[in-house]
Amino acid sequence: MSLIKTNRTTDGTATTATMGARAKGAAARAVPVGKRAGTTAVQRAAGARDWAAPRVQYAKEWAAPRVQDAARGAREWAAPRLEDAADAVTTSVAPKVSSALRSTATQVRPTPTQAQAKTGGRRLVDWRWMIGLGAVAAAAGATAAVAMRRRYARATADAKDATESDATEQAAADDPMAEAPSVNGRVTTPEV
Repeated sequence: MSLIKTNRTTDGTATTATMGARAKGAAARAVPVGKRAGTTAVQRAAGARDWAAPRVQYAKEWAAPRVQDAARGAREWAAPRLEDAADAVTTSVAPKVSSALRSTATQVRPTPTQAQAKTGGRRLVDWRWMIGLGAVAAAAGATAAVAMRRRYARATADAKDATESDATEQAAADDPMAEAPSVNGRVTTPEV
């Protein structure tokens, strides 16, 4: 059997209008209750704030010097221990770390090659040889340049002489009064 009684029609079903009216009535009763609950919650929160504010302030004022004293005490306790630890690291750990770093550097350093193993005097000899070879190369280059210049000048002069001798032979052939070579190869000039 149903716990909720409804207005039922003759066939046993509740009418929609009856159910809607009941829902509206329940909503009308719930709205003011909800408003009162919200107002009550706001008022109670404000009251709790008003009640807690002075107590929080008192706790803050009471705790501040005690926290500062505790922090000062912790610093006074920790400072000498930190200094002792620093001294212990400096005297015991630092030399070991330094030694380990030096041995690692020795192991990592490449072996010197023959060119790198030369001392300052041997390197100076190498530089002297390099400078001497450079001077010899420069002298050879200068000599070659001078020889090329002379050869160019000689070739130019020979070409100029060749063109001039052709021109003089042509002029002699055209000029009947020109010098005629004799039987012995000497040139005689005709007398005028």
